[in-house]
Amino acid sequence: MVELNILTGERVQATGVVREPGSVLVVPAAEFRAILGSELVFGDFVLQTLFRRRRALERLRMGIQIIGSRFDRETHRLREFAARNRVLHNWLDIDDPRAEALLGAHADVTSGPIILLGGGTLLRNPSNAELTSAIGLDQGAVPTEKLYDLVVVGAGPAGLAASVYAASGGLRTAMLDGVAIGGQAATSARIENYLGFPAGVSGAELAERAKLQVQKFHVRVMVPRRTVGLTERDGFHVIALDDGAELLARSVILALGVQYRRLPIPRIVDYEGLGVAYAADSARQQLRFGDAAVVVGGANSAGQTALSLAEEGRRVHLVVRADSLARSMARYLRERIEQDPNVKVLFGHEVRELEGEGHLERVTIEYAPTGERRTLKAGALVILIGAEPRTEWLSGLLALDAEGFVLTGPQLPPGLGGRDPWDKLGRGPFLVESSQPGVFAVGDVRSGSTKMVAPAVGEGGMAVRFAAEHLARTLKSG
Repeated sequence: MVELNILTGERVQATGVVREPGSVLVVPAAEFRAILGSELVFGDFVLQTLFRRRRALERLRMGIQIIGSRFDRETHRLREFAARNRVLHNWLDIDDPRAEALLGAHADVTSGPIILLGGGTLLRNPSNAELTSAIGLDQGAVPTEKLYDLVVVGAGPAGLAASVYAASGGLRTAMLDGVAIGGQAATSARIENYLGFPAGVSGAELAERAKLQVQKFHVRVMVPRRTVGLTERDGFHVIALDDGAELLARSVILALGVQYRRLPIPRIVDYEGLGVAYAADSARQQLRFGDAAVVVGGANSAGQTALSLAEEGRRVHLVVRADSLARSMARYLRERIEQDPNVKVLFGHEVRELEGEGHLERVTIEYAPTGERRTLKAGALVILIGAEPRTEWLSGLLALDAEGFVLTGPQLPPGLGGRDPWDKLGRGPFLVESSQPGVFAVGDVRSGSTKMVAPAVGEGGMAVRFAAEHLARTLKSG
């Protein structure tokens, strides 16, 4: 059955029902993908059709069935994993009569959520790795051939762009990510200022399109696969993985992204996955019918999230510590927020307390100038107050700024280019190159980056250009 998964190599989760007699033309998936790559007009038509079909299947709630309590952390973990990896799925609360009808004799979920796959297969509270393997999404296996011209660590917009440009330019390329392809950008409800998409594009669709390009150019994708170390050996960069495996690379691009900051308030950890979220999609999964939402933050991501939730008819409180959005949010978002009756902006406020029995129900905020407090009824709190780099494992290996972002090019300490090993190369660091020759940093993890999708994509392409020059010089001198 034709579904978007046939282009990514994943198991097709949707099924079909034959209602009228007819014939079926069977085309092997590999041959079908080859046709799409050679016949560009036809390929673009099919791709657009499959994207529309995927959206229709999502609305119909096709795919795997996740059955568990909305108050259960493991249920939330599996729902978030499926959403981040764009797996067709549907969630049913265990109290929903449809869940009991589906489960039958397997209705006991005291040991955690249950996953129903096609053909009657049932999984009880599987780990992310077990679910990945069961649905054919597993791309984490380390290949026997472990030497690459370039290893890209991180599969957000910057890492995806670097992988596409490198592989299409002839470099043997591998890409790793610890969670899913798309990074934080894939959780964005809509990106409206990305060139070429005048009506905007969801982060998930942008990530899916990039994923297809990565596969088209035969990038070796390893997801989920977490990187824990970076050293040198015999002139190669050694990337250590979480299970003890290693990859060798002639050059490395770090596109690690960032992780959102937590609010410094009591019991916030208790509500994470039970109302507290750090992305619109995750919050949407945790909201109940009729629930209002609180969004904290004053940047573009907070504005996009507030508008996205308000489009569903929800009441949204946008809590902003500053007294204005003019310096932190794009004008088109500010104007849309002002015109949306479902979004109320609370300037000068901060979140102080969270309450709820088993799930977030109330959020207490404080007006900073007077100390006056009020309590908002809400089923979700979406926190978008900035981010921190994921660079603990790089401390002592690369030059980092005070906040842990990777220093590159002109930001590096003066005189670095005149010391070993740079003097052997006869050059100083390239623009996005780290303190280690041949190791580049792009996107959100780079110190001074704009934290926007389009510049991250540009940096990915720029880093590939410098990596290719580094390789040419290194091989020539060797």
